[in-house]
Amino acid sequence: MSFRRFSVKYYRGKCACLAAAAFLLSVLTACGGAGENTGKAMQLIQALDYQGALAELDAAEEKRENPRLVQRTRGIAYMGLTDYENAVACFQAALAGSNGLVQNIDFDLNYYLAAAFTKKGEFGKAEEIYTAILALRPNEKDAYFLRGNARMTLSDYDGAIADFETAIKLAPKDYDRLIEIYQVLDYYGCGNVGQEYLRAALNAGDKQMSKSASGRIYYYLGEYQKAYIDLEASKEKGGLESYLYLGKAYEATGDYNYAINIYNSYLEKNQGSSEMYNQLGLCQMTKGEYAAALEAFQAGIALGDIGVMQALSFNEITAYEYLGDFAQAKALMETYMRNYPDDVNAKREYDFLSTR
Repeated sequence: MSFRRFSVKYYRGKCACLAAAAFLLSVLTACGGAGENTGKAMQLIQALDYQGALAELDAAEEKRENPRLVQRTRGIAYMGLTDYENAVACFQAALAGSNGLVQNIDFDLNYYLAAAFTKKGEFGKAEEIYTAILALRPNEKDAYFLRGNARMTLSDYDGAIADFETAIKLAPKDYDRLIEIYQVLDYYGCGNVGQEYLRAALNAGDKQMSKSASGRIYYYLGEYQKAYIDLEASKEKGGLESYLYLGKAYEATGDYNYAINIYNSYLEKNQGSSEMYNQLGLCQMTKGEYAAALEAFQAGIALGDIGVMQALSFNEITAYEYLGDFAQAKALMETYMRNYPDDVNAKREYDFLSTR
């Protein structure tokens, strides 16, 4: 059983892009005009209780709370249940409730709808939605990035490259996005092209580029010595990202002990980070320190960060399996499969655990 890193994946069956994931999470924390039951539904979605959220939304509908927000939140709940057909229907119903004037919520809903089509594997429809967004907002860099993702999935390499280059042109100093573009290209076997973008950013001579950004770029270029230097210099100002990538750079060269020291150093000085606990646990797993890894994963889970919860939950199960506690691993896998029913790999692992 393999363990999982917390990273954005760009492939069939997973959320197609970081920006779409951000949109899906943003509704959990704030949504203007949401009524009481809609707000409760958002909280339940955050707790992965999608059925409970749907019940609250039925109550919200009876109380005539904002119908567009009810449908949007219902669509998100259905996505959590991997019922993408109903999710699409809800987002489309919310869009149909427009008064004819294009508002921010209409763009928001279109991003949701495109994410739902992506989850359904209908990448052509997702591409069409991003194209429609760009027709009204030609400088929408997120839409170019997301359409590039869709086009890569559709094997439209030239179209994807054109979109990624436009996204870079619109925000040449958005190095986080640049790294995301590299990750997409690398996933599809075009990492060399992505590295050309990374190196071009370094060669542009931006004196305002942070050491954290340059260190992460060096990491993806495989130039770990340079990554060490810049990330070490940016640890205090760069915070989580600098510590995280500094540790990963040392992991890449096989110095797991020093990497663990870096992760623990961050956790001792700062409030807990689920992502850092996950990386710490992964590093300890690589070393065969399964009990310590389990503690790290559980500490991360206790923080309740929904963005990292799936990876942490899966890795917790993995740690129990390596520790030989197959009964606990099986029990946790049953819960995991209820929370993440579209994870086909989990089903295979559950079948294996059932034989132990």
